[in-house]
Amino acid sequence: MTASRPIPVPDDLSADYWAAARRHVLSLPRCSRCDWFAFPPTETCMHCGTTTPMYRFEPVRGRGSVRSWTVVRNASLLGFADRVPYLLVDVELAEQPGLRMVAQLLEGPETVVHVDDPVLVTFEDIDEEFSIPAFTLAGGSTANRTTSPTPDGSIR
Repeated sequence: MTASRPIPVPDDLSADYWAAARRHVLSLPRCSRCDWFAFPPTETCMHCGTTTPMYRFEPVRGRGSVRSWTVVRNASLLGFADRVPYLLVDVELAEQPGLRMVAQLLEGPETVVHVDDPVLVTFEDIDEEFSIPAFTLAGGSTANRTTSPTPDGSIR
């Protein structure tokens, strides 16, 4: 029997994020003191250091560029064994320098990805209540080519 995929457990800092994701909107926390986005939200703003950031969640376009990536070949969490291999990308979002998030690239693990390839957010519905942000390659990307893994399992 395969374990089911884990479901997010929203808390006071993340509830608005997950509610927006369910509507297929990427809405990120912005510090009310310095006006910088902070993702993921923490008790202290990583930009200005306030311990009372009073985040407000604002929709963002979900456009960004690939900074790094990895192919996950071994499931370290229950519920992901039937999903490997999959490709995770570290994306810098266009709204602000240094605003980054990691999510799955839906094109698949054989996709050739390059630093600065443009991506767009999309959402994967995992049940009736939760949608997970993911990315797809944007038009004009040099990464639209696919290739097979090499004998050692790496992708070139």
